[in-house]
Amino acid sequence: MIQKNILLILAILINFFSAQSQEKDAVSDYISIIKSNIYKDYKGMYRKGGGSLVYPFLTPGSNQYDNVLWDWDSWLSNIALRQILSDIGSQKDKQEAIKYEQGCVLNFLHYGDWDGYLPIVIWEDSKPRDIRPENIYNVNMHKPVLAQHAAFITQTNDGDAEWLREKFYHLQAFVNNYKSHHRNQATGLYYWQNDVAIGVDNDPATFFRPEKSSASIYLNCLMYKELEAMVYLAKQLNQSAIGAEFANDALALKAAIQKNCWDERDGFFYSVDLNLKPIDNHQDTTLGRSFIIHSGYPRDYDCLIQRIGVWSGFLALWAGIATPEQADRMVKEHYSNTKTFNAASGVRTLSKMEKMYSLRASANPSNWRGPVWGISNYMVFKGLEKYGYKKEASELAEKTIKMFGKDFQKNGALHEYYEPETGEPLLNKGFQNWNYLVLNMIAWLENKKTVAEF
Repeated sequence: MIQKNILLILAILINFFSAQSQEKDAVSDYISIIKSNIYKDYKGMYRKGGGSLVYPFLTPGSNQYDNVLWDWDSWLSNIALRQILSDIGSQKDKQEAIKYEQGCVLNFLHYGDWDGYLPIVIWEDSKPRDIRPENIYNVNMHKPVLAQHAAFITQTNDGDAEWLREKFYHLQAFVNNYKSHHRNQATGLYYWQNDVAIGVDNDPATFFRPEKSSASIYLNCLMYKELEAMVYLAKQLNQSAIGAEFANDALALKAAIQKNCWDERDGFFYSVDLNLKPIDNHQDTTLGRSFIIHSGYPRDYDCLIQRIGVWSGFLALWAGIATPEQADRMVKEHYSNTKTFNAASGVRTLSKMEKMYSLRASANPSNWRGPVWGISNYMVFKGLEKYGYKKEASELAEKTIKMFGKDFQKNGALHEYYEPETGEPLLNKGFQNWNYLVLNMIAWLENKKTVAEF
């Protein structure tokens, strides 16, 4: 009997390790497929410039984009490009890329002015009205990733920021615009003007909500890193006093996010609702008498937390805002929960338990209400890695590799977003963009030099 049990246990162990070995072999095969497909056409991102694009620049990919420059797309594609160059690029290749990288930032700053408005996108044939709308303070502008992009390029080139010196004023004006016109004074949080071109198109915390009401956790985490990037750039340009001001802004924002966006009950970071009536002493006669309504105890809170499980709550890990204790709860209670975010192909962009959860393919808006995206997988991966969750980071990297490897193998290209359980593509064949950041995940798994965003 004992001998039979031993043999049974041995059989189980053999099957287990055999399955593990096959799994590793499959990941290795997909890595080879991914590398061979991405490496061969990366210079298709390079554009010489022309028309409204006065500097050479990077498109987010050689297949899907013509002569157009997008804000966070070019930043994230640049990080992937540098991983490609680290993997296979010669010194000449790396030097060649610099003018295209710097041009991404300089093209936007070319349209800077004292008011700090910068466009989200520039086409080669953009007209002045396309680049600068009539009322710049009531529309969204370039996401707060431009300083991060500039800082990334500067770090890549041994800290040399001289290329930016003449335009640093416009970059300061851009960040100042956010602080003066996109920030709620009562909470200290930044908000979207509306739901147009926010990057995560139909995030329910912002989508179809009243204007200026969404203090998005996604936006505020990006802004925190943007302020840190300004500190770095000011230091590289020997403008430490300016850097100190931005450092204070970063500390204030981190405190505001902790105070208003962290939910101790759920152990997660959420966006918050700013759409509250003002506290004023207006007369009311509804009840037949004239008196100051609610004067006995008016509201003493400045926002209401939106308990909507959106993937961008994990950006508090990516940005380094969460405490270690908060990170532990987020990983154990949310990242690891298969009922909410954790799927076979990665991180669902909206918790499966939300009533708004939907996998329907759509464009304008692209669907962020559940499908798995390469960029959300990557940024959650970076947060896990930053806080020391190596097992979870490895798991997420391998899920992304399998999803993309299968897509290349079956369809010869990547797509915009994917079905969470099967990894089947849902829309937009040929979407390259930030999907190429899978190479950065691969480099980390292989213990090779890993290029990271600032």
